[in-house]
This record gives sequence, C-alpha cells and structure tokens, in this order.
Amino acid sequence: MLQYPLTLTFKLWALAPQILVTDASGNVVFYIRQKLFKLKEAIGVFADSEQTQLRYEIKADRILDFSARYAFSDPYQREVGAVKRRGWRSIWRARYEIFWGDVVSFTISEKNPWVKVMDSLLAEIPVLGIFTSYVFNPIYLVSRPDSNLVMRLEKQPAFFSRIFTIKKTDRLDDKEETQILLSLLMMILLERRRG
Repeated sequence: MLQYPLTLTFKLWALAPQILVTDASGNVVFYIRQKLFKLKEAIGVFADSEQTQLRYEIKADRILDFSARYAFSDPYQREVGAVKRRGWRSIWRARYEIFWGDVVSFTISEKNPWVKVMDSLLAEIPVLGIFTSYVFNPIYLVSRPDSNLVMRLEKQPAFFSRIFTIKKTDRLDDKEETQILLSLLMMILLERRRG
C-alpha cells in the first residue's frame, strides 16, 4: 500500500532524463532512467535507484510518432495497461487515455493550458526564463470515464529542479493504481519534450 502524496523528482542536469518517485515516508517507489537516442521507446521502471530490480517496462508501439501507444508490462511480459496521447487534441491541452486492453479506463487532462503557454513564451526571455519554473506550475487530473476524479499531479514551485506531487483523491485497486502511475510517468517524459 503506497503512502500518498508521492513525490516525483526530475534530475534536470542529467544527460538522460531520470525520475525518482518516493512515497510520503521517503521510500523509493520507482526509478526511471530513459535511454538516449532510441528510435522506439523502451523504458525500464525499477524499484530502486541502483536499477537492480526491474518492476515494469514501457514500450512504444511505433517509432517516433506523436500518437504512439505506450504499453506497460511486468518482468514476465504480462500486460498491465497502456497510455496514448489523444492525437491533435493534445496540442492545446495535454490529454491522454489510459487503457486496459482496448478499453479506456481513465483519462489524463491538463487543468489549465494557459500555464504551459505562458511558461513556454516567458522561458525564452533571458533572466526572466529562470523564474518561469517557479511561477508556472501545471496540474494534471486523472479521471474515470464518468468524470470522477481519482488522482492529480501538480508541479511544485522550484528554481533548479522539477518536482511533482501525486495525490490520490478516490479509491483505486492495485491494478488501477499501477496503470495510472506508469501513465503519469510516461506523460511527464513526453510533456517534458514539448516544453
């Protein structure tokens, strides 16, 4: 049973994107180190920062595509879900669908797209760009198909790092929780590329 809120910390100065996820007690939940120069995404999700215990794998279904579907599997190659960006609808406001098989079980949507727009514009201005990561902090909401909110991810104000918190707002079983957490991790990696 995970103790919320979870904290996601991005290592900004690392060459390859790295995310450390810890629970409210400071225990490591997941560690991701994305490999560079891969045409088709294949990301290992580990239980420790030493990368000795593989928990899940995230694999894209196609090479460098805007609407690729990212499938999650355990170390025995059993599918545990998937996530996919909602195509061109995600240009303005980030929207993702979380799948169990071919059925959409949850959606992720950006609460306020203007935050991303302002962050992108002001980040290009010398000196002022340093302060954008402290002022503009996106929020992403995870909902069931009936619009019932189950989780939220919020970027925290920080000057020299990217820190996010995940808060659970409704009951979830272990399978659902895993699907959502892996989807949020993949979404953060994808959104980071967009700015």
